[in-house]
Amino acid sequence: MLTMTYEYKLQPTPEQIAIMEQTLDVCRSVWNFALRQRKDWCASRKSPVNACSLNCEYIISTDEPFPNYHRQAKQLTDAKKQYPELKTVHSQVLQQTLRTLDRAWDDMRARGFGFPRFKNKYRLRSFVFPQLGKDPIRDDALKLPKLGWVKWRLSRSIPDGFEIKQARVVRKASGYFVALSLQLDVNIPSAMPHGHPLGLDLGFDKFVATSDGQEIKRPRFLTTLQRKVELLQRRLKSKQFGSNNRHQLNQKIARLHQRITDTRKDWHFKLAHHLCDSVGMIFVEDINFVAWQRGILSKHSADAGFGQFFKILEWVCFRRNVYFAKVNKDGTSQTCPNCGSHTGKKTLDVRVHYCHECGYTTTRDVAASQEIRNRGIAALGHSVVENVCGLEATGSIGHNTLVGTGRSRKLAS
Repeated sequence: MLTMTYEYKLQPTPEQIAIMEQTLDVCRSVWNFALRQRKDWCASRKSPVNACSLNCEYIISTDEPFPNYHRQAKQLTDAKKQYPELKTVHSQVLQQTLRTLDRAWDDMRARGFGFPRFKNKYRLRSFVFPQLGKDPIRDDALKLPKLGWVKWRLSRSIPDGFEIKQARVVRKASGYFVALSLQLDVNIPSAMPHGHPLGLDLGFDKFVATSDGQEIKRPRFLTTLQRKVELLQRRLKSKQFGSNNRHQLNQKIARLHQRITDTRKDWHFKLAHHLCDSVGMIFVEDINFVAWQRGILSKHSADAGFGQFFKILEWVCFRRNVYFAKVNKDGTSQTCPNCGSHTGKKTLDVRVHYCHECGYTTTRDVAASQEIRNRGIAALGHSVVENVCGLEATGSIGHNTLVGTGRSRKLAS
């Protein structure tokens, strides 16, 4: 089963914009009420049996079951009789809001996330239509429930044979967009290992270093506009809550952040296509980027968008028939890619790799990327018979010549 998501810009009328804003407000109210109900149920059971809670808690009967999705969906049906504004929104849209909350609640318990957040009008920005009607697409418009035909920019045609499974309407700073989930009942095999192998090592100074000796510096997407963002946010403190001036300033800040996000994503796609040129295999480290954003370099990690880049790179490799695989990240900078000997732990200020066993010298990041490539090839059961950087390290940055005769021994998988 092949699934893709295509995003298009909507051009709604003022009446359709009002309906979409009303839908977002109702979805936000349903989300906040359902989340409050779940948190009250948990809070009523956290107090010991022999003591009173230090905070004021609702007293909920002990035999009251947990308000899961199915119970809250049934309560939502009953609430429409008391609150007519709930009927203005498509029923499946509200059900999808409860499903999203239920999924976030499960992630909190299974993946160690925090409590889902309450949403204000700036946080909840999208809603989902899980089903569309018959023939909902025209060249100039898309038919959505409760909205009718909405004009859009068909920036790229939908591939033949794909079925539209759902549509997500998203409100961004630059307007309204729709993300269509396309599905085709076909199994496409992944790319097989072939061609020239390439190892990649990510870092904060150099965004990526390749096993061919190329080092690409990390653009500072946020840093270049950080002063402007700080000035706008400083002005935001003096604006009254709920005022039009505060709302307009929030929109200006959002447009600036969207500009940063779009620039970063565009650069990631261009870099992914550049790396896929003239290679058949790409190997990367299996890294937990969530942990990277919890340290002292959290802002720089978020600005670089390493996790997004890996997802984009994997997708580009799939589209261009390039084999993509992840390898173990432990000790890549402590192993010589030329002879395989352990060089010892290096501090972050040591940027040059030198092996006392074979005398191989190169930059630290390039050596790590070459070791990543070697591990990827070893996992495939092949052998490394060429120099660590091929015949000649053309295009390398920071060093001119990479010495060494290459690792000639067999690397078993």
